[in-house]
Amino acid sequence: FLVGLKLDLQLVRTLGAVALTTGLGQVAFTTAFGYLLALALGLDAVAALYVAVALTFSSTIIIVKLLSDKREIDALHGRIALGFLIVQDFVVVLAMIVLSSLAAGTGEGSAARGVLQVAVAGGATVLLVGVFVRWIADPLLERLARAPELLVAFAMGWAALLAATGDHLGFGKELGGLLAGISFASTPYREAIAARLAPLRDFLLLFFFLALGAGLQFEALGEQLVASVVLALFVLIGNPLIVLAIMGVLGYRKRTGFLAGLTVAQISEFSLIFIAMGVSLGHVDDSALALVTLVGLITIAASTYMITWSHTLYRWLEPFLGIFERRVPRREPGLDSAPPARDADVILFGLGRYGTALARALTEQGQRVLGVDFDPVALAHARALGLDARFGDASDPEFLGHLPTKGLTWAVCTLPAHGPGPTHDDPSEVLLRSLREQGFESRIAVTAHGEQAASRVTELGADLVLLPFRDAALEAADLLREERRPPATPVPDPTGQKELYA
Repeated sequence: FLVGLKLDLQLVRTLGAVALTTGLGQVAFTTAFGYLLALALGLDAVAALYVAVALTFSSTIIIVKLLSDKREIDALHGRIALGFLIVQDFVVVLAMIVLSSLAAGTGEGSAARGVLQVAVAGGATVLLVGVFVRWIADPLLERLARAPELLVAFAMGWAALLAATGDHLGFGKELGGLLAGISFASTPYREAIAARLAPLRDFLLLFFFLALGAGLQFEALGEQLVASVVLALFVLIGNPLIVLAIMGVLGYRKRTGFLAGLTVAQISEFSLIFIAMGVSLGHVDDSALALVTLVGLITIAASTYMITWSHTLYRWLEPFLGIFERRVPRREPGLDSAPPARDADVILFGLGRYGTALARALTEQGQRVLGVDFDPVALAHARALGLDARFGDASDPEFLGHLPTKGLTWAVCTLPAHGPGPTHDDPSEVLLRSLREQGFESRIAVTAHGEQAASRVTELGADLVLLPFRDAALEAADLLREERRPPATPVPDPTGQKELYA
């Protein structure tokens, strides 16, 4: 449901092609290579096919959690990763529909009829959701939003209703929950709903891992240890390389492909469900389920740290990744439709509320300001205000090397600080270190939230530290002190007995 909340129409329009190509390409290549590898490890043909298919699916809910904590869900690689993870989810749902149909019927014709029935039921559900989105969602949520508790309760009930509907009709609870989220994705209340339900998501993740551990059959571990390690290494290394290669062919830079590719370096809960369905149908035995479960434990644990330290890993591996990038990565320049930036007096990283207001104030003072942000929505807003803005990731050293620095007087960083999460890299500190390592000679100003953060960026070489809350409080105090009450204005008394003053 929370994944569906992120799937707005804008994301589908801008990333539909790359998400579909990367998602289907990764599924196809991982299945092919995984099948050959499973055969080489001694599995029979049917078990090898089941295991290979299971290795193709990545855990969307874990990736959304990690990218949200790192505040990279709206970065280019985060949006692309979310797109092809959604494609993976649809593929696994279709695979499970086929298996459910096989379970329902005994012959090929019965399976075909089962698939057709589920497809018709799913199409009818999608049509009803479309009607809800078009005519009901906005006015209904607007009324419910007057009481936030009702809004959250309705969201949970709606997700449960469509999940139950999907389970009853045969296309799965997961697809039903996804449709419920999509039905809210285009409304103005999706962020409020996601924020309220995020703690519940984190709490329920605990039970996902409990179920994962409870399904592990320890008596089969000894036999599956070598095979599980080999397959886990294939998932941890092979899957990211497949995505990196596909995105390189599509024209994306190696950094974007690498960061997006790391999100597929684990298998998902869908993989276990898929194998369990195969066991229930008698196609594979319990040893295959034990094998995939152990691969899941290894890859989920390892990939969490890989994604957490993704930028550090990229710095280490960058010299070896050049073969995955075209000489002219046509896709990423195409995201930025603005003309080449003119020479600037100030480069400002981060076009949020504070950064945009600061850029407008500097522009009104006659300064030439170039804004930089990786959020297309923020860029569109800044350009609508007449600001010169460029798409780019401030934490990418390669991007920083292409910025115009001739005549530059200030580089200003207004990037928000990370909240509590798995990563320890503050974006402002990363940017500051990168600029200094590249020999950036102009002065650098950095926003900080708190004295401790101010001390850290000062030690790293910031020439000026901006404390927005403190500076705003001082400015407000000056305004209050300098404010003079206007002279009293006589107001006639309707009774004519006395004079009133306002």
